[in-house]
Amino acid sequence: MGLALPLMMLAQGWPGNYGGVMLQGFYWDSYVPTKWTRLTAQADELAQYFDLVWIPQSARAKNSTSMGYDPLYWFTNYNSSFGTETELRTLINTFKQKGVGIIGDVVINHRGNVSNWVNFPAETYQGVTYQMQSTDICKNDDGGATLTWATNNGYELSANNDTGEGWDGMRDLDHKSENVQSNVKAYLNMLLNDLGYTGFRYDMVKGFSASFLGKYNSEAQPQFSVGEYWDGNASTVQNWLNGTKVDGVIQSAAFDFPFRYTARDVVNDASKGWTALGGTSVMSNTSYRRYAVTFIENHDTERRSNAAQDPIKADTLALNAFMLAMPGTPCVFLKHWMDCKQDIKGMIDVRKAVGITNTSTYLPYRSNKEYYATITTGANGRLLTVVGNTNHANILDAIDTDAWVNVADGYHYRYYMSTALETPWVDKASGEYESSFTARLTAVSENPEAQLVYTTDGTEPTPSNGTRCASGTTLDITEAMTLKVGLLDGGQVTRVVERDYTFEQPYTGKTATIYLKDPTVEPNNWTSVYFYAWDATGDIMDQWPGVKVGEASTKVIKGDKFYYRTFRVPTDTYKFNVIFNKGGSSGQTVDITGLNGDRYYEISSTTSKYTVKDITAEFSAIEAVTAQQPDNVPFDVYTIDGRVARRQVTDAAQATQGLPAGIYIINHKKVIVR
Repeated sequence: MGLALPLMMLAQGWPGNYGGVMLQGFYWDSYVPTKWTRLTAQADELAQYFDLVWIPQSARAKNSTSMGYDPLYWFTNYNSSFGTETELRTLINTFKQKGVGIIGDVVINHRGNVSNWVNFPAETYQGVTYQMQSTDICKNDDGGATLTWATNNGYELSANNDTGEGWDGMRDLDHKSENVQSNVKAYLNMLLNDLGYTGFRYDMVKGFSASFLGKYNSEAQPQFSVGEYWDGNASTVQNWLNGTKVDGVIQSAAFDFPFRYTARDVVNDASKGWTALGGTSVMSNTSYRRYAVTFIENHDTERRSNAAQDPIKADTLALNAFMLAMPGTPCVFLKHWMDCKQDIKGMIDVRKAVGITNTSTYLPYRSNKEYYATITTGANGRLLTVVGNTNHANILDAIDTDAWVNVADGYHYRYYMSTALETPWVDKASGEYESSFTARLTAVSENPEAQLVYTTDGTEPTPSNGTRCASGTTLDITEAMTLKVGLLDGGQVTRVVERDYTFEQPYTGKTATIYLKDPTVEPNNWTSVYFYAWDATGDIMDQWPGVKVGEASTKVIKGDKFYYRTFRVPTDTYKFNVIFNKGGSSGQTVDITGLNGDRYYEISSTTSKYTVKDITAEFSAIEAVTAQQPDNVPFDVYTIDGRVARRQVTDAAQATQGLPAGIYIINHKKVIVR
């Protein structure tokens, strides 16, 4: 995947002529989909498309549930909100074996304290104890509030002010301090050479001088480094890149915020239109595009559950298509990957077939407010990309169909490969599909009579093996297969592309309905009711506050009104979790975990969070039985959460004798044992 790079390239911030694509493997509060074990389970699929995966800061943070931006431990505690140290090491090693580098989120601008404003944890690593002191805190931290507290409590801060922007959330570190530098260098060395990270994403690099980051990287030698210099002005970001130089060499890439803001304005500001994609960015500058890590959305710009942030409101698919067709190193946002996986796979397939890298060249082709078209030259040929109104007459009339072939399209985007590529193409990417679909086979060739030959059993297509067809032939894919398509030229198959297709298995499990006794009346008086749900597998991953449950999903049972939501339960061992809430940032119940079947709840009290009472026994449609009820057919007895309590009994007396009080499934009925 291109990770074996000459040392002279590794020492320059980000390798030149790099064709890799990065995935941001998390979003805000993505504690379930970004669990180390869950990402590891996706390694085979992700490795087909991504060369780098950026994950959250992985050490134990100050808060018990944290995205990692409140760092506390650096060396000794790697049990985080995303998993254990063992699971983290497995993730890194699994991806590395597949040629994918893991990029760690490194937060060294600020750090959390143990018990007061100025004390940091002491950590012993490989026989050396590392600890920052109060004198490692910038003198002007928190606008002077930290200095006031320190003076009043007998502590001393650094004599140096911050070398960058301040942040009041935690203690700003003085990177002029030799102790801070010693701690940071040891920390980075551990991340690379012990945990096995490939590179770093530096958080909030505006908070300290770029020269320090340059110094750290020149010593640590990460293969990849990208700084979050959050600024929409391309010149300012480029100045930061220059600030990282050591011996005249730039030591880090930077996220291309100017590119992102250009993309945002195209769809969020109707007055600009698609022609605005020609705006200035780090990527658009031939001298700096090598160091541009482009992105459309990230965890700070997306709309969060409790904050509007600055999201792109439409056409994220088309903007991803544009980004993946351009130079720079594209970073795909996890939510976009999850929502539009097959489209993005196809885009990456095209990018890599054309050979587009972070230093490729491009030229605007045509544009107006309704569309934008550009031509990018890769190592293997050229790609014409159209976003916006892809059917606009001005663009369609201008395309020379002898020179360009349409190979992929979707909502508001279209890709044309230059015929000089001389390659077969299939417009549907590999992967799992929900139902049957049609794949288009295309001969990208300067020979208008070029033919294709394909097989559907995984064997290599040859002039004598497979089915011959003309360019533009469509295949109905109705079952799992390995499709291989070759370009037939002069009696020889010159190139072959492969697609592996599978289909989702039909769902055959049961359902579970969760009921909440009406909280809109006294004493709770909720104005709305939401059910937020999640599970360990990621099959349920609601965005806060979850699903609003209205009057259409209410039911009166024994005279009481209940709000309800139904979930699928694919296996007897499957569990899911629920939080009832009012729909805002406050007013929610405690977590209700380990659910597997129908349950009934009511709000019982509130402190910092509402507590709930399980009233299933009172309201569920349970048929109580006594020990005298006969049943001559052997059956198993199950607990309400699906565990076997007793096997192969033949009557109710055997079924209930000696069981603890509770609810059981006995001969296909719910039974209360008192």
